[in-house]
Amino acid sequence: MSQAIAILCIFLLLGAGSWLAAVMDRAHRAAIAGNPQGNVVMAPLAEGAAQLLRQTTTTERPDLLNWRLAPVFYFSLAALGLSVVPLAPGIVAADFESGIVLWGACEALTVIVVFLHGWSANAPLALVGAYRYVAVALPVILISMFVLIAAALPAESLSIAAIVRSQDESVWNIVRQPPGFLLFMLVGLSMSLRGPLDYADSADLAGGTASEASGAHYATWQLARLAMLVSVSVMAATVFLGGYLGPVLPGLHWLALKSAAVLALLVVAGNSFARTTPARMLELIWVLLLPLSFLVLALVGAELLLWG
Repeated sequence: MSQAIAILCIFLLLGAGSWLAAVMDRAHRAAIAGNPQGNVVMAPLAEGAAQLLRQTTTTERPDLLNWRLAPVFYFSLAALGLSVVPLAPGIVAADFESGIVLWGACEALTVIVVFLHGWSANAPLALVGAYRYVAVALPVILISMFVLIAAALPAESLSIAAIVRSQDESVWNIVRQPPGFLLFMLVGLSMSLRGPLDYADSADLAGGTASEASGAHYATWQLARLAMLVSVSVMAATVFLGGYLGPVLPGLHWLALKSAAVLALLVVAGNSFARTTPARMLELIWVLLLPLSFLVLALVGAELLLWG
């Protein structure tokens, strides 16, 4: 029964969170531009409905099966990643002892799905976006694994539920490794194709892997991107901010509030920082960010070894 409740809550979180992310994104973009808009609350729903009603066009001889399945796979990975997150005490869809490993698999498969989306369109800009994303996203996954393993060290387990319990017994992981939290935020921007790490669907490629998307296909792809953004926010809130831990309010409420705060941070970061060239970003990742993530892992391990 608790698993059924958890699965229902996951889809509610993804649905409500995707709408909230779209509202935040629209409001923040309008604030940056100094151009107040009308009803930002209903605008994402209206835009989505309009896209669903538009005709879907395709390129010449695309791989239609993979082209149509890519948004479904993308959204499914967002939901699968949340299946190992405890939403409240005893409420988790899949309480695996290796939950971190499953999340890492979702990250790796996200790279494949985004590449598949660009490759199957049979269009030059979409293919360039796909290859460019793979080049940047693969080393980003290594950053994620280092910081998540560092977060798992105090729990002495790869279970997400165990990581939450360990934060109840000591301190939140954001206190133990603040750089790890910031690095995971970069991972979230990469997985959801946003801001400085959007090398797949960026404007300089006229939308990249989504440059040929239209109608319902475009709407579902954008929904999947928002769902992945929500999934990353929930995972970050769980691993670094104690998840459902908190006074007075029920655990699910605390998780939702923390996830919304992380979601707002990701939206603001995605709209505030410029994207550099892929070559410079790769240099930044390999020369600075990846060694920093390994240093975070080493320091957390040393702290636990010396002071427990």
